[in-house]
Amino acid sequence: MFNMTKNVVTNLLTKSSTRLYPIAVRGHFEGFRGTLVCNVDECIFCRTCMIKCPSQCITVDNKAGTWICDAMACVYCGVCVDVCPTSCLSMTKEHRPVATERQTISLQGVPKKKKKEEAAAE
Repeated sequence: MFNMTKNVVTNLLTKSSTRLYPIAVRGHFEGFRGTLVCNVDECIFCRTCMIKCPSQCITVDNKAGTWICDAMACVYCGVCVDVCPTSCLSMTKEHRPVATERQTISLQGVPKKKKKEEAAAE
C-alpha cells in the first residue's frame, strides 16, 4: 500500500499525461493523408487510378462516365493521387468520419471525347 502512495500523490500533483479529446485535438502529422476527393469535372476517365490502386477499391467506367470508390476498402495510401495525369484526385486534411454502414463515393461525370471520335462525329 505504501509503495503505491508515492505514485498516487505524484499523479495528483503533476500535469495529465493524456488529452481531453473533444476539447484538445492534436494536429495532423506532416504527410498526413486524409479523405480522398475526386474532381469529376477534370477527370478524363483514363482508369489509371483504378489500375494502380493496391486495394482495388476504385472502379472507373469510361463509357458511362462513372467514378466509384469503396471507402471502406480504401487504405488511403495516396497512390491514385500520385498517378493521376490530370491531378483531379486529392486528399484533404480531415479524417474520414466514423461509419456505421458500408460507404461508397459515387460520382457521375461526362467522359471526354478523344480527338479521333470528335473528328468522326463531324
